[in-house]
Amino acid sequence: MANAATPRFPFAWQVLLGMAAGLGLGFLVRATGQVGLGEGLHTTGQLFVQLLKALVPPLVFTAIVASIAALRDLDNAAKLVARTLLWFAATALISVLIGIMLGLLLQPGLHAGVTASAAKAPSSTGSWLDFLKGVVPANFLGITAATTLKDGAATTGLSFNVLQIIVAAIAIGAAAVRIGEAGSTFLQFNASALAIFRRLLRWVIALTPIGTAALIGDAVVRYGWDALSALGAFAAAIYIGLALVLLVVYPTLLAANGLNPLRFFASAWPAIQLGFVSRSSVGTLPVTEEVVERLGVPAAYAAFAVPLGATTKMDGCAAIYPAVSAIFVAQFFGVPLHLADYGLIAFVAVVGSAATAGLTGATVMLTLTLSTLGLPLEGAGLLLAIDPILDMGRTAVNVAGQALVPTIVARQSGLLAAEVLGAPAHAATA
Repeated sequence: MANAATPRFPFAWQVLLGMAAGLGLGFLVRATGQVGLGEGLHTTGQLFVQLLKALVPPLVFTAIVASIAALRDLDNAAKLVARTLLWFAATALISVLIGIMLGLLLQPGLHAGVTASAAKAPSSTGSWLDFLKGVVPANFLGITAATTLKDGAATTGLSFNVLQIIVAAIAIGAAAVRIGEAGSTFLQFNASALAIFRRLLRWVIALTPIGTAALIGDAVVRYGWDALSALGAFAAAIYIGLALVLLVVYPTLLAANGLNPLRFFASAWPAIQLGFVSRSSVGTLPVTEEVVERLGVPAAYAAFAVPLGATTKMDGCAAIYPAVSAIFVAQFFGVPLHLADYGLIAFVAVVGSAATAGLTGATVMLTLTLSTLGLPLEGAGLLLAIDPILDMGRTAVNVAGQALVPTIVARQSGLLAAEVLGAPAHAATA
């Protein structure tokens, strides 16, 4: 007689338990001062994020090359790309308008509990020239090295530019397709490599509950909520804006396209919550691509749209946050803004995210906005104290948007898998 299948504990519940455990452990460390436990949470969380980031370059490269090969069989490949970019811009515009509205209504710069002495220029800034630097690959793998001096010791760290990897992969994939039979062996090897990296990704995703517990616990230990009191109005404006985009705008767009918002968020939750605790769209990228495919989006299109979105689709970091922050700085320093200035804020939010692609942190996007408006860059220093707390919410909204756009575009193009998210049955194209 066949043995009854052992029931599996739902993965979503595993993640929720991980979040609850992380909160409990974090508050335990803050209450008891157990340094060892706090360091253990920090180390475990960082190792989990490192595992995800280690998979990003090879996974993005092989997936993009494979998607170029697969997209040649789709009649509407060019329309898919155009629709994707259009939706990126449209949702960014909606988000920045919400940010401007909240900045004008709540006036966070007039209710700040900080003094001008806390203002200082950030160490990194954004400029429009960064667009060219971010697009043109510096080397084959888009790897950069930076050396920092601290306490007389030099430390060199390596990082990668996802946008440059995407550009290189598109060029190589297009060349492999163009040369015909001579490129078929390379494309077969790439397909095998992609399958291997996807298997590695599944193994890492299985560790998500543990990584979530560690990252949440570490966030509670390191940041707490004390710093929010001085900038409460500003933080409230940011999180209200994020909530409006995530819980009102996105569900409205899904419903308008015949999709079930509840099913979308249930499926996209692993990526959204990982973005919240890890504060990294790039580190979350493999999980985001995985959930987008489970939402019914063809793998060939998801492999192109999700990595592109991870570098340029930032409704939280590049739209709401710089809009509210710019208005905060203007109000704090008594600089009047006019209608043209608000238009510039919207322009930077829609276009500027590409100019800062490959650079880390919303501070870069904020300084780009401030410099474009002629506002003091020292104003960014006022907001750095609570940036990690805000960054959790910003990244969660970023990731949700990076899953939303490919789903909507696939739905409009008739590519969404049959009976997914309440959509009518279509012949799935993969």
